[in-house]
Amino acid sequence: MLRVDELQARTYQERMEDVMRELPIRSSEWTNYNASDPGITILENLTAFSALQGAEIVTLNYRTRMALLKMAGFIPGRGKCSKVLLSADHLDEPLFLRNGERFHIGDLCFETNKEMTVGISKLTGVFAKEEEEDFRDISFCLDKEISVPARVFGDNPKAGNSVYFIMDRNPSGIKELIFYVRTIGSNKRNRTVDRTEHIFADIQWECFTAEGFKEITVRDYTSAFINSGEIKITLPSQELAVYDETPVGGYCIRATLQRADYDIVPKVTNVYGFLFEVWQKDTKSFSQCFNKNDRITVASPIGEDVYYLIFGKEQKGSSYRRYELTTSTDQKGRYCLYNKNPDGSYTFSFSEKDFGYAPMKSKECVRVIIYSEEVMRRYSVGKVVGYDDQEIDIPSSNIVLETFFLIARRKDKDGYIYDFVRPEKNTPGALYYHLLEGEGRIIIEDPGDFIDADLYMGCVSTTDGSRGNIGAGNQLIIDRDDIKGGFYNPGEGTGGCFRETLEQVKKRFIEDMKSPYRAVTAKDYETLVMTTPGLCIRKAKAVMDEEKNLVKVAVLPDSDDEFPKLSSIYVEKITERLEDRRLITSQFTILKPCFAAIGVKCTVYVKRHFSDCRKQIENRIRSRVDYRGSEKNFGDRLMFEDVFHAIEDLDCVEYVYDLSLHSENTKLAQMKEYDIYPRYDCLCYPGEINLEIVSSDKM
Repeated sequence: MLRVDELQARTYQERMEDVMRELPIRSSEWTNYNASDPGITILENLTAFSALQGAEIVTLNYRTRMALLKMAGFIPGRGKCSKVLLSADHLDEPLFLRNGERFHIGDLCFETNKEMTVGISKLTGVFAKEEEEDFRDISFCLDKEISVPARVFGDNPKAGNSVYFIMDRNPSGIKELIFYVRTIGSNKRNRTVDRTEHIFADIQWECFTAEGFKEITVRDYTSAFINSGEIKITLPSQELAVYDETPVGGYCIRATLQRADYDIVPKVTNVYGFLFEVWQKDTKSFSQCFNKNDRITVASPIGEDVYYLIFGKEQKGSSYRRYELTTSTDQKGRYCLYNKNPDGSYTFSFSEKDFGYAPMKSKECVRVIIYSEEVMRRYSVGKVVGYDDQEIDIPSSNIVLETFFLIARRKDKDGYIYDFVRPEKNTPGALYYHLLEGEGRIIIEDPGDFIDADLYMGCVSTTDGSRGNIGAGNQLIIDRDDIKGGFYNPGEGTGGCFRETLEQVKKRFIEDMKSPYRAVTAKDYETLVMTTPGLCIRKAKAVMDEEKNLVKVAVLPDSDDEFPKLSSIYVEKITERLEDRRLITSQFTILKPCFAAIGVKCTVYVKRHFSDCRKQIENRIRSRVDYRGSEKNFGDRLMFEDVFHAIEDLDCVEYVYDLSLHSENTKLAQMKEYDIYPRYDCLCYPGEINLEIVSSDKM
C-alpha cells in the first residue's frame, strides 16, 4: 500500500542515499557509481520524479478528493441543524408564528422554517378500546409530570383494538398535526433504515367527520407505538365533527390495529400534542421573495438594528437590479419608497410612474435581504478571478448549507446586475462552487460567465451542531414581548451535527471495513443476526454442521416472556438479511431457542448476625445458572467451580459444605464430571434449588 506520509517526508538526498546503498545488493556487476554513468543519471531522474510525486500526491484539490471518496462510497456528511418539537399547550389563544421566528434556551437559538398557527387545539383525553370491552381511560399519559406506562392496545394486542385521541377544539385549519409519544421499549432494539417501517403491526388512522370516521394519512415514526418518536397527521379537507361516544367527548382521531404481531407489548408513558418544529440555527442575514411589484411589507425576524437591500427583476428570466431606498419621489432612477410601520415592520413601494423603473410582476420578482450588523460590516466576500479551484474565505463558519447563497454582481451596459448563486448549482454558464460550511470557505470549481464578478454575502445562518441536541423537558423562550411563558420540548433534539472532516470520514471508512457484510465466519453470522434492523435480539450463536454442510444459527429474541419464542417475523427478517450476505455455496438455518432447567443441591454454612442469607444465596445461584439474561451464550459450559466460588464469595457465607448440579433434561444438557454441557441451541435456567442453611453457631 502506498504510504503517502512517507513519500512526502523523504527528501531527494535521502532517497538517493537509499538507492546507492541498494545498488551493490541488487547488482554485483554494476561498479561505476559516478555521475557520468548513464545508469546513475536514469536513477537520479527516477528518484527526482518519485520525490516530486511524493510532494504532489498530498496536494490534491477538493474536486479530486471528493471524486476519490465517492469512488469508495464515502462522502463527508454535511452539517445539519438539530430539530426540536415544542408544545404550545400553555397558550390561551392561537398564536401566529412567522417564518424565522426565534426561540432561545441559554445561548442556543432555534427558529421556525415556515409560517404556522399554533395553540389551536389541545388533547384532553386518551381512551383505549378492546373488542367488546368498555372504553379504558388512559388520559393520565397526557400529564407530563408523571410517567405511568399504559398498554394502549391492551395486555394482548389484537386486530381491532383501538386508541382514541380527543381534542377540545376543531383542528381542521391545521395542515399537519404532530404528536410525540414516549414509550418504554427494549434497549436492544435495532434501528430501522426507514423509521416509518412497521414490522410488527399495521395501524389504520381515522378522524371523525359528519360522515363518520374517515381514513387519514399519517407518518408514524414510532413503528406502531414501539419506539418513542413523533406521529405526523395530515387532516382531510372535510371539517371534523364532535365524537361523543367516549367518556369525554370532543374532536376525535382514532388509531386501530389492522395487524398485531408484537414481540413486546407496546407501553406508552406520555403523549404530547399538538407540537410544532423548530430548528437550531442563528440567522445572520435573512432573504424573502415576493410576487408583487408595487407594495410589499417585510418584518425582520433577526431584530431591529438591521439593514435592508432590495432587488427587483425587470425582465422575465433576467438577473436582478438593485433598488435604493428613498423617502421621496422627487428623483429618477431605481428607487423604492420605504416606511416604518407601528409594529416594527417596513413597507416598500415601487412606482415606474414616479421613478421610471419598477420590477415586473412575476414569480419572485422582488427579493429583500435583511442583514444583521455583524454580516453587513463584512458582507463583501471577494472577486471571481477565474483560475481553477479558487478558494475564498467567508466571514462565517458552521453554516447551514440549505439557507446559504452568495450575491454575484456583474456589470452590463445599463449598470450592475445581480444574481443569487447557491452552492453546487450546475447549469450552463453558472458559477459552480462548493461550500465547506464547517470551515467557512468556498471553492470555485467553474466560474462560468462570472469571471471578474464581485461576490457578497446573501443569506447565511449558522448552527451549533450537536450542541443543539438538547435534552427533553426544557422551556424555550420566544423573542417576543407579547408572549409570556416558555414552550416545552417533550423530546430531545435530534440530528444536529457539524460537517465531517476528512479524518472523521477516514475513521468511518475504517469502521465500515471492520463491520462484517458477508457472512463467512461464525462471528460474522452472529453479528449480522444481532444487528438485524427493527428486531430485539439478546443472543445469537452460529455453529457448523459438517455432515450437512449447514450453518445453524440459534437466536434468542428480547421479550416480556420468561421463555422468549422466535416468531415467524423474526425468522423471516433474519433469513432475508443473511440471504443477501451469505456465500453462494453456503446454506444456513435459523433455530429457535431451547431451555434446560438446571437443578442445584447445596449445603452452606453461614455466618452469624446476617439476615436473608437464604435469599442472597438463592439469588446468587440463579444469577450464575440463568443464561437468559446473563452474558452466557447458547451451548456455553456451566462450570461447577464458577457456581461454587460465586456462593463462597458472599459476605454471609462461612463456607460451602456441599454442592451438586444436575440437568433436568438430559437431551438438552448433559453432565460430564461436575460441569453441565448444554446443546449448541440450548440455554440453561434455574430449576429446583434444594438449599440447606447451617448457621456457624451450631458448629
